[in-house]
Amino acid sequence: MPMESLNLFAAAPEIALLACACFILLADLFIPDERRNLTYGLTMAALVLVAGICWFFFANDLVQYAFGGMYVTDPMASVLKIFSALCVGTMLVYAQGYARDRGIWKGELFALALFCLLGIFVMISANNLLVIYLGLELQALSMYSLIALRRDDARATEAAMKYFVLGALASGFLLYGMSMLYGAAGTLDINELARNIASGQVASRAALVLGTVFVVAGLAFKLGVVPFHMWVPDVYHGAPTPVTLFIGSAPKLAAFAIAFRLLVEGLLNIAVDWQKMLIVLAVGSLVIGNLTAVAQTNLKRMLAYSTIAQMGFMLLAMLSGVVGGSTMSTANAYSAAMFYVITYALTTLGTFGIILLLARQGFEAEEISDLRGLNKRSPWFAFVMLLMMFSLAGIPPTMGFYAKLVVLQALLGNGITTGMVWLAIIAIGFSLIGAYYYLRVVKTMYFDEPSDLRPLVAAPDMRIALSANGLAVIALGIVPQYLLALCANAMIKTLGG
Repeated sequence: MPMESLNLFAAAPEIALLACACFILLADLFIPDERRNLTYGLTMAALVLVAGICWFFFANDLVQYAFGGMYVTDPMASVLKIFSALCVGTMLVYAQGYARDRGIWKGELFALALFCLLGIFVMISANNLLVIYLGLELQALSMYSLIALRRDDARATEAAMKYFVLGALASGFLLYGMSMLYGAAGTLDINELARNIASGQVASRAALVLGTVFVVAGLAFKLGVVPFHMWVPDVYHGAPTPVTLFIGSAPKLAAFAIAFRLLVEGLLNIAVDWQKMLIVLAVGSLVIGNLTAVAQTNLKRMLAYSTIAQMGFMLLAMLSGVVGGSTMSTANAYSAAMFYVITYALTTLGTFGIILLLARQGFEAEEISDLRGLNKRSPWFAFVMLLMMFSLAGIPPTMGFYAKLVVLQALLGNGITTGMVWLAIIAIGFSLIGAYYYLRVVKTMYFDEPSDLRPLVAAPDMRIALSANGLAVIALGIVPQYLLALCANAMIKTLGG
């Protein structure tokens, strides 16, 4: 490969993140347990550094290819990387008390989180089928280790094993689908794949469609949508709560990115085939996710089924962007999906942040009943949790309401002429069902008598971060145009590039 085609500048965030992760991994060997905050500080500095580099790329509208076109940094990638780094940093802030009490506030937590983030970065910027797979495996292997970080906890070990086995199966689906696409189109490059399909240079359309089926199945597992959702409740329940928070935030951004790269940038010309698959996945997720969540008493399992339903809602925007025929409506649909997944990640951070705030040594705040009377113990943090539940339910004036609104607008914008209005009706109907289990949490906090009147104890930075998280949820609901414009501009420039 010629040196000029390497263009290492395009991979500057990943190179900086890898260098920082290796340095922190080695430096931590010489840092005693009582000074672990030094590792924490170095990790947060690394996240600020890579987020700053990503912002530089976005602010300058840079679209850069690296490694002979196998890697791309574009505005969409830069925005998703910034929010992914924000998710990891927030997770570490919220995890402090929990991790210290359970003996996992060690270098492994920081190093694995950074390597997992590196895998997410690679997935977001991959422009080649094998590079997507490499990023996916780096993220997945780091996540398996994070889930099993509490080695003395049988539930965590069981969750890690389930995730590992099912994740290996899903990776096999994805890799087999990619091999079929390569066999049909004769290339691993996503842009060239799109050109070959558009020009009809395909050895077998049947092989192309079959490969797409396996690719969609692998993506569905990573998003945690029906019928590939079996791992979600068990892993959410069994993993340490900070890791559950992590699983529910940054990897969803990466899953959206690879879905966009593969389906939109690579397979747009056979959208009529994969759109039907996404309809089945979306409707199944809305139905099973919402109905099963109603029956849950465990808070983490309820949020797991909520995730399934939320990802189904996001898929509605993904499938609506390929039927309008106009480039602007296409960009609007995918920017709505991007806005939705970012909104979901930010809300998930605050929700699990409250759960971590309530947890203490020897006590996991996992049942809905553990939130009883939270308003009497801490009115402010009860209000923050209320905002998170309202946002997940899509109740104004939170940003979750606007996220659902823009998805429905994208769906109806093209659905009136293509017969997809029924999808919007199903989405609204099951959102109303979903509101029940979110409001049940609010009722428990405000109207049930507390079983524990002890004040909540948390580090100042955790209290500040949780408060900022809650205020962001309502502020972005009142003035959502800034984040929506950010997503829209990133998507238009990415599609244009």
